[in-house]
Amino acid sequence: MSQESFLSEVASNLETLREKGPLIHQITNYVVMNETANITLAMGGSPVMAHAPEEVEEMVGFAGALVLNIGTLESAWIDSMVIAGKAANAKGIPVVLDPVGVGATRLRTEAAGRILDEVDVTVLRGNAAEVSVLAGAEAEIKGVDAVGEFAALEKDAKNMSRSLGCVVAITGANDVISDTERTIVVSNGDPMMAKITGTGCMSSALVGCFLAVNSDPVLAAAGGLTAFGIAGQKAAAISGNRPGTFHVALYDEVAELNADAITSLGKATFIGT
Repeated sequence: MSQESFLSEVASNLETLREKGPLIHQITNYVVMNETANITLAMGGSPVMAHAPEEVEEMVGFAGALVLNIGTLESAWIDSMVIAGKAANAKGIPVVLDPVGVGATRLRTEAAGRILDEVDVTVLRGNAAEVSVLAGAEAEIKGVDAVGEFAALEKDAKNMSRSLGCVVAITGANDVISDTERTIVVSNGDPMMAKITGTGCMSSALVGCFLAVNSDPVLAAAGGLTAFGIAGQKAAAISGNRPGTFHVALYDEVAELNADAITSLGKATFIGT
């Protein structure tokens, strides 16, 4: 697949997303609930933040995608994630797992492992350290942030996907999205995206949005990250390195994103396709 045809597909997916407004069921953390709900709305999806175990199975049945985020864990929430994930699998609804800070504590690592064992995860979206921990590679976590360099990601991503049994979407200075055969490197984004809370979680929500309108999980994940990265670049250009201004501008640029911006600014490299 060429970059041109990929970006054309991303633009088409964005149009479909805004026409259909699919429900994106998110069981996510307290820190980012408002952020991921608003970014989902800005991109064209319809968010619902339902986590009670008594309703998640019913709620996910209405959704175009399910996003599970372990950022602020409680035991009942882990059970809810598994219940919702199994219900999504039964109905053919794609599932995104964001393993925030996995490796930092035993609870997080065991929770992510349980979800991966009991739920057929479609896309695992995390930073390099988080994905490496779950794939069995060495990595260092400080809080919920990655520490260290992972220069060989383009080569390792396919092996990580094979080990985990799902598409991996590893976000950082460049985003690496891979299954066992294809790897896409997305080079959009801006360092300002690391200066506000929740952009990683927002990216997982947007992967969910694109999965709701594209049945190819590699292309959907890469499309969501490309769109978000372009919006981040545009927001940074007008924010003057002011994180508060950038935060507001990011929502605006996601909401105003259009096909021309995607096809002219998107940067994607295909490896093994």
